[in-house]
Amino acid sequence: MKPVVVRGIKIGEGIPKICVPIVGATKEEIIHEARAFGSIPADVAEWRADWFEHAFEIEEVKEVLAGLRDALGETPILFTFRTSKEGGEKAVGPAAYAELNKAAAATGYVDLVDVEAFTGDTPVRDIIESVHKYGVKAVASNHDFNKTPPKDDMIGRLCRMQALGADICKIAVMPQSRADVLELLLATEEMNRIHADRPIITMSMAGTGGISRLCGEVFGSAMTFGAAQKASAPGQMEVGDLAQVLRLLHKSFHPFL
Repeated sequence: MKPVVVRGIKIGEGIPKICVPIVGATKEEIIHEARAFGSIPADVAEWRADWFEHAFEIEEVKEVLAGLRDALGETPILFTFRTSKEGGEKAVGPAAYAELNKAAAATGYVDLVDVEAFTGDTPVRDIIESVHKYGVKAVASNHDFNKTPPKDDMIGRLCRMQALGADICKIAVMPQSRADVLELLLATEEMNRIHADRPIITMSMAGTGGISRLCGEVFGSAMTFGAAQKASAPGQMEVGDLAQVLRLLHKSFHPFL
């Protein structure tokens, strides 16, 4: 599998990369959070634009992205507008959703754009093709905050993301039992071993699923999400603790490195 490289960070190789969300409501809060990245072990910064009070004002979004790039230096930026139907803060129609994502990619400030894979094939393909024109990578995603689908269903969703042209494929699901966490890990392992030709990101949410955020190097998940100031999804660990556990596990997997 070929890793996805953004600003020197190889996603899909070695220790799972740590992505930390920025979830401020105002421009000032957002930039303040970004300035703290110099002191935390984050590989990628995710701006959750759906938290922003002016998320539908594209010029305001562009101003924030310019400030983020300045504050974050060479840290890769993942632009994410998570819709309310997939656990985000705001609802938006497909046309406005596509316009916002394409405008973010066109600024030159972002390195990756999150695209909700089941928004509809036409708008999803349109967003992916558009962001690629600007040299931006597409992270296709799907979130189920109610349940954990069967293994074959999760694998099918990830395969569909590949077929749509995403550079990275991501799925997050909610466990109702410990067996559900195992189902997610089995899907991750099988997808990685048999079907994936690009990096995948998988996670089981909430406290029950916490182990899935730590063991990506074993099962094949290329990135995990940790919280610096405020979590953007249930079950996110504090980023310092997360980095320490990932390093310890990597050392145990590769004791002679």
